[in-house]
Amino acid sequence: MQLAFVLVEPKVPENVGAAARALCTMGFGELWLVNSDLHTRPEAHWLAHGSDHILDHARIFPDLAAVRNSVDLLIGTSAKPRHQRQDWHNPARLQEVLASKGSSVATAALVFGREDRGLSNEELAQCDLLTGIPMKVAYPSLNLAQSVMLYAWEMSGLSVATDKEETSADANRLGALRGRLEGLLPELDTPPEGKLSQWVFERLPLLSDRDIGFVHTLCSNIERALDSQARFVSGKSRTDKPSRDTL
Repeated sequence: MQLAFVLVEPKVPENVGAAARALCTMGFGELWLVNSDLHTRPEAHWLAHGSDHILDHARIFPDLAAVRNSVDLLIGTSAKPRHQRQDWHNPARLQEVLASKGSSVATAALVFGREDRGLSNEELAQCDLLTGIPMKVAYPSLNLAQSVMLYAWEMSGLSVATDKEETSADANRLGALRGRLEGLLPELDTPPEGKLSQWVFERLPLLSDRDIGFVHTLCSNIERALDSQARFVSGKSRTDKPSRDTL
């Protein structure tokens, strides 16, 4: 698994530099920025302290939707659970969830919001999982770079790819499963905006590598059953039509 750390429209270049340093010290190398060029500012390099290579190779995205399309698993940081979602985890629990994915996830991204207002509700809705740092008091909140450091330390126990190494043949199975379900559920008369679909897609990122393989098998069985049913209905409709000899 490759784990990227994403900063959405950061306001302070020093925070970007300090975040790069935090990633470097914990063995990570993927820093992505959304709608920002602060990694190029001298102030960012002043605080990078030997992590300039991470700033120099930072990937830039126009919006979070572009990040969503580039990863298999998108994780948003939020101070508290939102919209009654049950997938909000503290950093330690998040590490366990990611560790259970095995080779089913090729690339995951951990997203941090703006210093002054975090991630918007629309941006959080794009995320597969939500995570947050439990606080003893509501204020003061952690600095952006401090939050990155805490997560980088907690996630450092993962088996993470820090370069563009080849992924295994069954990597990205989670992304493939999401695509299969998006096409399959409507065939089962389950609308994308329905409660069942919402329940499925909220819990899909929580599945372990073994569970993801099991659901793939289940989808294959359902697809075969639907195909057999379609062939039966098609064949029956042809036999029900009167032949020309009987007209």
